[in-house]
Amino acid sequence: MNASSRRATATLAAAALATPLLLASAAPASSQQDRAGRDAAALSKALVREASAEDAFKHLQRFQAIADSAGGHRVAGSLGHDASAAHVYQQLKRAGYDVSYQRFDFIYTQTLAEKLSTITPAPRDIEIRALTYTPSTPVGGVTAEVAAVPVDADGTTGCEPGDYTTGTYTGRIALIRRGGCSFAAKQQQAAAAGATGALIYNNIDAGYGPLSGTLGDPAAAKIPTGGISRAEGEKLAADLAQGPVTLSFEIRQLQEKRSTNNVIAETKNGDAADTVMLGASLDSVLAGPGINDNGSGAAGLLDVALKLAKKEKHPRNKVRFAWWSAAESGLLGSHHYVANLTPPARQEIKLYLNFELIASANHGLFVYDGDNSDGANTQTAPAGSDRLERDITAFLGTKGLPHAGTPFVARFDYGPFVTAGIPSGGTFAGAEGLKSPAEAEKFGGTAGVAFDPNYHAAGDTLGNISMTAFERNIDVIANAVGTYAHDLGSLRQPSAAGRSDIRPTGDAPEGVGPGVTE
Repeated sequence: MNASSRRATATLAAAALATPLLLASAAPASSQQDRAGRDAAALSKALVREASAEDAFKHLQRFQAIADSAGGHRVAGSLGHDASAAHVYQQLKRAGYDVSYQRFDFIYTQTLAEKLSTITPAPRDIEIRALTYTPSTPVGGVTAEVAAVPVDADGTTGCEPGDYTTGTYTGRIALIRRGGCSFAAKQQQAAAAGATGALIYNNIDAGYGPLSGTLGDPAAAKIPTGGISRAEGEKLAADLAQGPVTLSFEIRQLQEKRSTNNVIAETKNGDAADTVMLGASLDSVLAGPGINDNGSGAAGLLDVALKLAKKEKHPRNKVRFAWWSAAESGLLGSHHYVANLTPPARQEIKLYLNFELIASANHGLFVYDGDNSDGANTQTAPAGSDRLERDITAFLGTKGLPHAGTPFVARFDYGPFVTAGIPSGGTFAGAEGLKSPAEAEKFGGTAGVAFDPNYHAAGDTLGNISMTAFERNIDVIANAVGTYAHDLGSLRQPSAAGRSDIRPTGDAPEGVGPGVTE
């Protein structure tokens, strides 16, 4: 055989050898993805089967017992919250997770008085909420006339110095419509105009009670500030158009520096570069034990985490769970966590799912609107959030469960994750908003009644829980954990989520509640 023939033979042999190598190099990637999908399907099915409202309810019973022994609540910075966090920590530690407390300082607030009534033209009481970090009036309150800030056509009422006529507000209580800027900015402008206090009334549709929110920072607070409903604000403005209106106004709030803890747990195994994260707040308001808000989210997440520890020791992706503290003080725990992530650690978190009020007595079934197809988001959902919404709605579709969208409005602990650009989603069963007739037809329950009739009230006890809503939302958590623990492939697929034609009132389109600043 000549040299040319030998070279040709060698080339053919090399090609023959190379062909199986090329096929072998291509096959593992495909087969690995197939195995990941199979493992995800098997684990999600097992977790949906094993996780249950019945088991999670035992954690709610523990939270109730803690509140009963600690003054009736589980407020961040109190013994009730510390004991709740210890229960979660101990359960997870025994299950084999890497568990840690993340301690941070915050300004604890406790409302001592929130009273508002008209003296003239006709005496009546008005429901009011002290905004978090408000300065206090003297004991017994103040008596002063009202001065309404003219409503701007552009929706920025009370946001600029020009909104306040010189001399009109001196010594008076400024009545300001919500919108266009933060609550803090509104009361700062009113204070600069000489107002002795501020009332901010809601700008959203009827059905919501007094505006509830925060001034964001004690340093930003200038004058006593409370929130009232849209109906009451518009009535005061109408009365004022007929003549002077005099109010008795008392807002007092204890404020002191305290410390509290987030509880963070993660699987010992799994690729940290593909971290899957889920969270729920753990603290209650002072008014009650917070068994639905948000004992339900905390207990549902804990049950799924414990079932995961039994079913899967070696997930492909690291799974991290968080129980946030001081959510009711302005989402402080989740904000602290995200603010302290290094850039690489932030990039490792491939998704965040939040579960809040998942067992509301007059419940709906709401999925965060990752593609903004309802057009009500006030936060821009990061890319990938649409896939999370699609995955959740697809799962609910397999169970034949009706659902609707709920907007991203920075109301709950997804807020800082969304701001950080981390794909986010989750479910929610409704809070203080009234269920509409269309929603009652869709979900059952009673129209004209709040989704959670005991929202932020003493009645948020074990008796305030819908086991049906609890079970459905726990299934969503279990399916998500089982799927994403092994397979993030769906996040890379194009989204084609279908949407409901019902716009939900389960969450305020413009945000109402703790952590809301504008």
